[in-house]
Amino acid sequence: MNPVRPRRSALYVPGSNARALAKAGALPADVLIVDLEDAVAPGAKEEARRGAMEAIRRGLGRAEVVLRVNGLDTPWGQADLAAAAGSGADAVLLPKVEGADAVREAGRRLEAGGAPATMALWAMVETPRGVLHAEAVASSSPRLACLVAGTSDLTKDLRARHTPGRTEVLASLSMVVLAARASGLAALDGVHLDLGDEAGFAAACRQGRDLGFDGKTLIHPRTIPAANLEFTPGDEELALARRIIEAHAAAEAAGQGVAVVDGRLVEGLHVAEARRVVALAAAIEARAG
Repeated sequence: MNPVRPRRSALYVPGSNARALAKAGALPADVLIVDLEDAVAPGAKEEARRGAMEAIRRGLGRAEVVLRVNGLDTPWGQADLAAAAGSGADAVLLPKVEGADAVREAGRRLEAGGAPATMALWAMVETPRGVLHAEAVASSSPRLACLVAGTSDLTKDLRARHTPGRTEVLASLSMVVLAARASGLAALDGVHLDLGDEAGFAAACRQGRDLGFDGKTLIHPRTIPAANLEFTPGDEELALARRIIEAHAAAEAAGQGVAVVDGRLVEGLHVAEARRVVALAAAIEARAG
């Protein structure tokens, strides 16, 4: 079983912004996504790649470092993957993935470039075809570790309208989580575009957590604390998880298969989730320490 790793906040950092890269390591984000794709103008791609490689090799603090490359169907994708293989990043994020072949091809190119076996692949699901093929994508490669919802591109391609409750993408978001969990992967929610809407951002984080996401992708550092808060198990949730574990252990010791906690039946499936919550809280505490 993969170890529990906090991914409450995943901040996109433009690879072309040297100042932002220099400051990123001090931020409290669980994940830093160094971006060579959407955040970089076509004329700045080569320089951004060089700057991103230098920043990653220097080190970006304690965060999990992910490099978002350009697609292989662009003039920069092949060189991005070649550079990524030796970058030292924890993972490579592939944009606009619509099928298993794209993930497998990226994996082959990383291996050809000498990437370590520990370097993971992440896949963005941000098109209608990508959503419909999410299950195939999720099971495509042993390197694949996470699905990332791209709600901005998806909403555009759907010809939908952004709504406060995100009704336009709820079905797609659930399909991303379903595909990720079916293959034992992590899942990250899409970005919130209105930086002035703090209440809306917090609500979107809670909604994402309710749907099953592990965390949220972000476009500005000031949103990191709110995302971290919303995706951290609360005191009551953690206390309940510990009671579930203890009560079920006592029931098993007495030769019983189930227990009752706060008037609710507790079985093995509840214990497994309770242990995940406790492990996540411990991992968050260790990271903070």
